[in-house]
Amino acid sequence: MAGQSYEEAIAELKKLISEKADLGGVAAAKIKQLTAELSAADSKPIKPDERIRTGFTHFKKEKFEKNPDLFGKLATGQSPKFLVFACSDSRVCPSHVLDFQPGEAFVVRNIANMIPPYDQTKYSGTGAAIEYAVLHLKVENIVVIGHSCCGGIKGLMSIPDDGTTSSEFIENWVQICNPAKSKVKADTKSLSFSEQCTNCEKEAVNVSLANLLSYPFVRDGVVKKTLVLKGAHYDFVNGTFDLWDLDLKMSPL
Repeated sequence: MAGQSYEEAIAELKKLISEKADLGGVAAAKIKQLTAELSAADSKPIKPDERIRTGFTHFKKEKFEKNPDLFGKLATGQSPKFLVFACSDSRVCPSHVLDFQPGEAFVVRNIANMIPPYDQTKYSGTGAAIEYAVLHLKVENIVVIGHSCCGGIKGLMSIPDDGTTSSEFIENWVQICNPAKSKVKADTKSLSFSEQCTNCEKEAVNVSLANLLSYPFVRDGVVKKTLVLKGAHYDFVNGTFDLWDLDLKMSPL
C-alpha cells in the first residue's frame, strides 16, 4: 500500500472482487487494511506552513497564471458589484458557494452573518466596511447570507429569557438579532428547537437587512434605486440556496 493512492487501492480492490468472487475473505481483509490506513492518515496532524504553501502554489499555477487578463486588471483596482455578508463558518465560504471570481464580491464574514444597527463607536468595523463598499466601491447589491446548522443562531436561541450570558463576546454579539429570536419563539411555539433555529437563521437575515437601513448612505442608495438589498439562506445539508427581496415600502427621508 506504500505510495499507493486511495483511488488506486479502491480500483485494485474492485478488480480483485470482480475477478475472483470466492475471495470474500481476502476482500474483507483488504477493506480492513484500507480502513486502517485511511484512519491513520486522517489522524495525522496537519503541517500548517506546508498546507499554506501548497495551497498558494496550486492557486498560482491553476488560477493566477492561467488568467493574466483578470489578475492584470485587478492589479489596477477593484469594482465589485456585490457586498456580501456571510458567516465565518468554515463550511459556507461565499466565493465557493456562489462561484465568485476575484474582484467580483467585497465580502464581510462574522459570527452568524449579522449586521448591527448604525453606531459610529460600538460597531465601527462593520460600519467602515459598509461605508467603503457603498460610497467608494459603488457596489450595486448587498446580500446577507444565512446558513443551515448555524452555531451563532443556536447560541442566540439558547440564551435564557433573563439574558444571562456565559461567554465574553459571542452572546453579546448575536443578540444583535434578538428581534428575530423573539419573533420565531412567538410564531413557532409548536416547533422543535432545531426547527426554530432554522426559522431564526432566515429571520435573522431579515433583521440584518432592516439594520442596513439605519446606515444613511445605504438607505439613500435604496431609495434612489442604485442599491439593492437581498437576503439568502444556504442549506449545505440539502444543497439548496434561497434568495429573496425585502419589500420595505420605503419613502425618502
